[in-house]
Amino acid sequence: MIPRFEAGSDISAWTEAILASGAIIVEDVAPDACIDAFNADLQPEYERVGAKFQNDFNGYLTRRVGGVAEHSEEFQYLFMQPEVLALANAVLGPHCNVIQVGSTTAIEILPGEAAQVLHADDSIYPTEYFPFEMQISALWALDDFTEENGATRVIEGSHRSGQHPGNATRDSLPAEMPRGSVALYLGSTLHGGGANQSDRPRRALVNTYTLGWLRQEENQYLTLPTDTVAAQPEAVRRLLGFQAHGPHLGVWPEDPDGLWFDS
Repeated sequence: MIPRFEAGSDISAWTEAILASGAIIVEDVAPDACIDAFNADLQPEYERVGAKFQNDFNGYLTRRVGGVAEHSEEFQYLFMQPEVLALANAVLGPHCNVIQVGSTTAIEILPGEAAQVLHADDSIYPTEYFPFEMQISALWALDDFTEENGATRVIEGSHRSGQHPGNATRDSLPAEMPRGSVALYLGSTLHGGGANQSDRPRRALVNTYTLGWLRQEENQYLTLPTDTVAAQPEAVRRLLGFQAHGPHLGVWPEDPDGLWFDS
């Protein structure tokens, strides 16, 4: 069973659990009003560009939208949730000066979509060179997550095995949770979207956080318009990656528009 916690509980217990199991669920974090507004903001984007990322890996009945900071003011709440950031810093902080976002993706799994292949998000990096976690993901439930509607499936302990088990379908567990909850899992944990056998879409937001010295999966500097970046609070801009890492990496001494920060 995936360990479960309530919002406001002890972060050290979350950290211990995610390092042991590879994933945890924190229930009822975001208020209904936030989720309703976010879903309303993103729906036109699913219609406009959601099919652009359909392929064998993402599925052909799944719609995705990236660069989410551009599309909803509610993104700030889900992106900067203090307890989620505290966990991300607890896991990643010992290995970097600052953390940053890796990617931001809104996902709508439509009825009839098949289960996604189980995978580890950190496979985009040469993980064989690093004996520590490089990434952590926050998967926000924008609808109730059930096994029927394609709740993301997770293999507990897979962050330790480094292998894709042959009996993955049997061993994977659905991250069932009410809307407004968040599943948190390590970059090395095997997971994948479930099959949506219901008659309604299942929506989610995935924010990944990574070491501040890594190349971001989603290039925020090119993805987000300058006006969108300028409109964000400083803390959001920093976490989006608009800052140096330490005194020497990613510095921009000229900074003509004042949008870049020292670490």
